[in-house]
Amino acid sequence: MQKRIIAIGGGEIRNKTTLEIDRIIASYIKEHAYPNRGTALFLGTASHDSMPYFNSFRKTYTSVFDIKAEVGLLVYGENDDENIRAKFAKADCIYVGGGDTKFMLDLWRERGIDKLLLEAYERGVIICGLSAGAVCWFDNAYTDYDIMRGQSSEYKVLPALGWLRGIACPHYDERPEFNVVASGFDLAYAIGNDSAIEFVDGKPVRYIGNAKRMGD
Repeated sequence: MQKRIIAIGGGEIRNKTTLEIDRIIASYIKEHAYPNRGTALFLGTASHDSMPYFNSFRKTYTSVFDIKAEVGLLVYGENDDENIRAKFAKADCIYVGGGDTKFMLDLWRERGIDKLLLEAYERGVIICGLSAGAVCWFDNAYTDYDIMRGQSSEYKVLPALGWLRGIACPHYDERPEFNVVASGFDLAYAIGNDSAIEFVDGKPVRYIGNAKRMGD
C-alpha cells in the first residue's frame, strides 16, 4: 500500500484557488474508496475548529467532487476519543487545514491524534493539508505561530512530526527570506500559494506550481 502525502503551500479553498490540486486529491480519494463513495475527514485544529472553514471544504469536496465530508472537532470537546477513532476508521483521506501550527501539534499530541494520523498513513489513507496542514509532516516547519499570537514579529523553526525529511515553508511567495533559513538545512522544501508537493512513500514525486526542493 502506497503512503501518500500532498502538501499544499497555501490558498483559499473558499474561493477555489486550489481547485486543481483538490481535483487531484479527489481522484485519489475515489480510487481508494472504490467501489464505494469516498469520505474525507477535515481536521481544522489549527484554526480552532473553524466551522466556516469546514463548510468551505465541504462545498468543494462534496458539491464539486461528490466526496462525503466529515469533520473531526478536537478543540472544544465536541468529539470524544471513541467518536474520533470511528471517523478516522471510515476516512479515505484526511485533510488538515491551516492556522496555528504549534497549537495544532500540541493538541494532537495531548489527544493522541498524532498516533491516529500515523496509523491512517501507514494503512494507505491519503494525507493532505494546507499551510500548517502542509508543513506539520516534516522534521521541521517554518511557521508564523508566534506572529499569529502577537508574541513576535519573526517566523520560527518548529519541530514537527518527522514523517518527511527536512524543513518546509508554506506561502513561499510571501516568505523569500526562507532561502537563508533553508541554507542551514540539508534538505528544505518551499511551497507557494496554490502550489503543492506530492510525496509517495516519503519521496517527492510531483511538484505543482511554485513548489521546489532546495537541497539534498
